Amino acid sequence: MPKSEILFRMLYGGRIQCDVVSPKGYKLTLSGNSNDIIPEVGQGMLGDNRALVTNTWAFALARYEAVTLPEEDLQKAAEKRARQFKKTAGWIAEVAEDLTDEEKSGWCSSCFGKHAHRKAKRPVGQLPAYVCGGCGTPTLPCASLTCKNMAVREEGSVRVQRYCAEHRHEIPGFEKADRKMGELSDYKEFLKYDKPDLARSVKMVGLAGAGMAAAAPFALLAAPAFGGAVGALLGGYSGAAATNFGLALLGGGAIAAGGLGMAGGTAVITALGAALGGALGGSIMNAYVREDKSFHIEMLQGGQGIPVIVCNGFLSENGVGWGEWRDIIRDRYPDSPVYRVHWGARELKHLGLMGGAGAAKFIGGAALKDAAARAAKMAAKRLGPVAPALVAADLAKNPWHVAKNRAEKTGVILADLLARTNEEAYVLVGHSLGARAMVVAAQTLASKKGAPRVQAMHLLGAAIGGRGDWKDLTALVDDAVYNYHSTNDNVLKVAYSASQPWEKAAGYMGFKPAGGKLLNIDVSSQVKGHSQYQGNVRLLSEHPAAPIGPAEISA
Repeated sequence: MPKSEILFRMLYGGRIQCDVVSPKGYKLTLSGNSNDIIPEVGQGMLGDNRALVTNTWAFALARYEAVTLPEEDLQKAAEKRARQFKKTAGWIAEVAEDLTDEEKSGWCSSCFGKHAHRKAKRPVGQLPAYVCGGCGTPTLPCASLTCKNMAVREEGSVRVQRYCAEHRHEIPGFEKADRKMGELSDYKEFLKYDKPDLARSVKMVGLAGAGMAAAAPFALLAAPAFGGAVGALLGGYSGAAATNFGLALLGGGAIAAGGLGMAGGTAVITALGAALGGALGGSIMNAYVREDKSFHIEMLQGGQGIPVIVCNGFLSENGVGWGEWRDIIRDRYPDSPVYRVHWGARELKHLGLMGGAGAAKFIGGAALKDAAARAAKMAAKRLGPVAPALVAADLAKNPWHVAKNRAEKTGVILADLLARTNEEAYVLVGHSLGARAMVVAAQTLASKKGAPRVQAMHLLGAAIGGRGDWKDLTALVDDAVYNYHSTNDNVLKVAYSASQPWEKAAGYMGFKPAGGKLLNIDVSSQVKGHSQYQGNVRLLSEHPAAPIGPAEISA
């Protein structure tokens, strides 16, 4: 059977163009700048298929990176992604060009919306194929005899059972995925699966593409699970394309391979606000919980005040109950319900090996030397802000970087959970990488219309870069973001700087620029180490005219 043709061209002035010609001669032309996420779409019926447009443009962007990135290993990685995007786009064009009037209505396992699916003409002997009227992804009926939902239809004629997202446990349930859940303590009930995992016992054969299970648009296995969900959410991708695109955006190693990954992990994560409290957000949450078995939220006390959420860094793996939070929280919020977020036990266990001067050696070592050399080389080539993202490739397996990315994902999941509750506002409190998670949660909530507000934030020894544009951090804050930092924090001074030499941690030097609702609280005279914040700091409130105790406030 004839295949689709997909051609890439580089134009003048950094512009690129990609042309798709289906087997029957239907054409699609996309064009734009090499850093555009959304392309200009030419006329024609294929342009109405969102999955085709986004996968084709992803191919064009990856192909551009494959010929322009400065190093051979980065070029090869980009070229590999380009081939996967191209294959997915060709398959979608092949199915979408020849649709009948026959339709089925059902939930789509790619976009998680309920849509009409039009049947496509396929050769005799192949599995049926439909096209979702919402996202354009090829689909087919779920293999469960009693299910009316639609599974993702992968390319090929191999006869294996394909199950919908509900029966693959890629989503807790289609019907409840975009519903509110009441209080935060109800999250476990929300995550309960409505249907059995029928795909669990199916042996998948003849499969290809990044080690994925065939029918999964989000490849909900370990890290690819989360990356796949985000790839589908931000770009409408499916299959291998969704996984690779999502991992690139989230900093899962592929961020250094070019393409949209250069935007940086946190900046892209905060763009997820549109999905908070919705079906796609529920899919991302489900993927994360399957990936991080240690994630759970513990209620420490009830109350009538504004709910307070605390999140640890290094100590999360062993901590249960209040831990070191009891006095510092009860002193400031005695009447509030308090919740504690547990996360990343495996990653934080590795970080627990660090201490004192040995931390820099543990985090950096030979990888740091190589990264420094690469950074200098890239700076010479005038890559500017791109260089740190590329350097991160060499440190992708470094315990600090792995835990840092986990913290950011935790922040996104927490934001989705908060967006599903009926509360009007929360207080967010975090220490170390837990503070990083809280920053990402606040940034993500700020991108969601109608999300709960943040009454106040308290960040203790925050393990996040201090310099940047922090408008989205304070956008939903009523009182202030209080950043308690100490120049005596050697973990942030030595270890953080060793792992990320291009920036200094906010918990060490403060946020810059600060001012307005973003306040730096210098607690150096009280805090002599990274684990001494909770026992030596008193949480401030409502822009005090004078600091409490020996702390100093700076804008």
